[in-house]
Amino acid sequence: MRSKAACQFETKRGKTEQHLHSEAMPVHVLSDGAGPGTKIPADLSRIHISVLSISTDPSNRSIKGKVVRKGPLVSLAADNFILKAVIQEEDSQPDTSSQSSSINIVLMGTLAKDFNQTVNQGDVLVVSGFTVGKSPTVNKDKLHPCNLLLSGDDACVYVCRLPTPPDPRTQPAAKRSAALSAQVSRLPKTPKYTYVKLGDLKAGPAVNVYGVVTFLKQPYKSRGTDYCSILKITDQSKREILCKIFCKNLEDHPKVFQVGDIVRLHGVKPQSYKDSIELIKTFGFSALTFDGGVGQPVEPRATSQSLHFDQEDRRMVEELRSWAASQSFIPPASTTPLSAVEPNAYFDLDCQLLAKAPIDTCCYLLRVWDGTKCPRQLLKVIVEPNVTEGPTSFSAEKESLIANVLAYDNHMEFARQLKLGDFLRIYNLHASPGSSKVPGLTSSQGVEVDQMAFHLHGGTAFGRGIRVLPEDSPGVQELKRNLEAFQGDGELNDSEIMEIWCTPPEFIDPAILESGTSSAPVSERSCGHNIQPVTLSQLKKSSQSRVHHVRVQLRSYEPQRLYQALKLYCSKCSNIQEVPDDELVAGLFSEASRNSASCRPPSWGISGKVKIPEDSLNRALGVHLFPQLVSEGKHKELIFLRGSTLEETCQLASSYDNIIPVRSSDGHLTLLDLDAPFLFRGRKRYYGCRRCSKAAVWDQTAEGLELTDEKTIAEALGVQLLQFVLLMKLQVQDATGALDVFLWRDAELFFGVSAEDAAANQEAQDSICQTMDSLCPPEGSTGERPWLDLCLKAYQPKEGGAQDQTCYQICQTTLTQPPVHTP
Repeated sequence: MRSKAACQFETKRGKTEQHLHSEAMPVHVLSDGAGPGTKIPADLSRIHISVLSISTDPSNRSIKGKVVRKGPLVSLAADNFILKAVIQEEDSQPDTSSQSSSINIVLMGTLAKDFNQTVNQGDVLVVSGFTVGKSPTVNKDKLHPCNLLLSGDDACVYVCRLPTPPDPRTQPAAKRSAALSAQVSRLPKTPKYTYVKLGDLKAGPAVNVYGVVTFLKQPYKSRGTDYCSILKITDQSKREILCKIFCKNLEDHPKVFQVGDIVRLHGVKPQSYKDSIELIKTFGFSALTFDGGVGQPVEPRATSQSLHFDQEDRRMVEELRSWAASQSFIPPASTTPLSAVEPNAYFDLDCQLLAKAPIDTCCYLLRVWDGTKCPRQLLKVIVEPNVTEGPTSFSAEKESLIANVLAYDNHMEFARQLKLGDFLRIYNLHASPGSSKVPGLTSSQGVEVDQMAFHLHGGTAFGRGIRVLPEDSPGVQELKRNLEAFQGDGELNDSEIMEIWCTPPEFIDPAILESGTSSAPVSERSCGHNIQPVTLSQLKKSSQSRVHHVRVQLRSYEPQRLYQALKLYCSKCSNIQEVPDDELVAGLFSEASRNSASCRPPSWGISGKVKIPEDSLNRALGVHLFPQLVSEGKHKELIFLRGSTLEETCQLASSYDNIIPVRSSDGHLTLLDLDAPFLFRGRKRYYGCRRCSKAAVWDQTAEGLELTDEKTIAEALGVQLLQFVLLMKLQVQDATGALDVFLWRDAELFFGVSAEDAAANQEAQDSICQTMDSLCPPEGSTGERPWLDLCLKAYQPKEGGAQDQTCYQICQTTLTQPPVHTP
């Protein structure tokens, strides 16, 4: 029986208030406006969230931040809780993104319960006694790639609640003036940044640098999930430095358009590579880019909305411009107009996109112009009108100015994302005369010897790529002047073309909609019902039929984020639950890892140790194997893993066919809490139903055991396997009304993708996302959305709904063709 102890709340005046609690509360409330820094132990030194990394030593360190999100308290067992929150640094360094200044914190045990009772959203916290781990949800929530785990006696939370400021109207004038002066004096000062000359760079911590671009490779898709861009920069030291920048989003890359541009890089780390120094992006990275031309406005192109730029920066830019103007690496002209293109030349082209179309699986057509005319006859590429985005024909005079650019391989993805009317710079474009091997040409379409074709070859060599230029850039201003000089007889200008092309029709004839429109639908019914399609208004009035056929468009859908549509379904009790959050799962593994006491080896197995590949801590984890599998050389088919974190389990999952995480309880092996996966098979994770499972670690010999699939393993463990399902609510419409319908049981048939694959496979996730964007374009009009032939099943919900409520579910419907997606 635990003795009741008084919980101490620290206050500004050093007094205490007493509250009964089962044990000492590790949450301290600093009230009456006392800042956290006035009460935290003096031996704690604060570290900023933006510089936090997995290698940070948390000893005698503290983190300060405002609670911007507070999750629910989750009960794992008696007197055992877990809670997740997000804190954001309010006084972060300039040029620090909100992603790197916001971090997940996971609280365990009594601390989680006390936090839930004491802390409110908006409170400012100082936390200490934490451990730093990798955040498993960084790709989902876009927050800091690390998280903080607070558990045990050393973890502590200090809470600051600022008092309501007094009404200045009730204070004497002298006091108001003094208060305002004090307030101004407390405003944070703009930090003074220091910059390292490129000639002085040495391998070490992150630095800030200025440089002139001597080589650039536009962002391209790396082998992982990020885009990569490469720069070479130099300064007055004449030392050339390579910069490698990996960012998930294209807009986070430096906006460098040409050799000679000037860049300011914050938060780049010098490291040694092959007897030279190169710079790589670190946390807190930001970039500013300036036009390198002498006399051009000093206007920064920023990657961060938090921008620090002063007269000292302006002076450094002007000095680099003057120096670079006298250097030989600056080309006399950065781009070449179509009127000056020579055969077999490789050149950079500034142009405007008029239309585009896919040619085949490895080539995309971009129809562009720059207002000048190529002296040679240009190649004509014929494509089907129904796949062309934009006008399919122009006046004869304008047609003579349009160049057909063929973008291959890795450039296709970027080409699909371009919008009509964009101003582009195409790098390393090849002017090829008389090519007969051009995609899109029919057998009857000949190619004259002097016809010029423009190819953007695959790969990124020589900086090859495409970049969208901002409309206020000098290159675009010159391009606009050339385009405005052209006036086609009786032809709309480009702004009018774009306005007409992007404007939805003001009226859609209901008769056309009711009959189903002349365009072919992108789905088909496989139900076999011999019934006539009805309008949505007729469907709502029907009270007898339980199955309906409709032709509709998708108006909206929920949820917008795919991971929220993934659910876990138990076929035994018909319960549907959320997929456990990775932060919570990581907390369960960390808790089991810390409490991994020794246990008796199981009678049916062989016990041993396994090391984590490339682990700096050289940790060895306990494993248990079946003797029969070991004797047959199949020891990698199944292991029971004890004492691992979630990250370590995922690392080993690439080397073992099946991993069952276990922990020690009263000297025996047991499975982890069923909120955590009970089985890892490669990238796939499998969960069990807490209500229907009678889980126990394998207690049988391996004789006759066949590891066929996850179902066999779940059955042997006494676990009721949960099935991944997709659950979405769609709002469909026709000319007569709108209707909410559910997509669930036949969601896999509809998308042609299994929910299990969508939970683990990025390609499957992308397929579903692209399908939904195609059926319901984010900025598309109703007229742009494809038509769907659906089979709807009407039913009354058994629980939780009104007695006369009717729900509808899409069934036995398949997408017959991928809808054309308009970015």
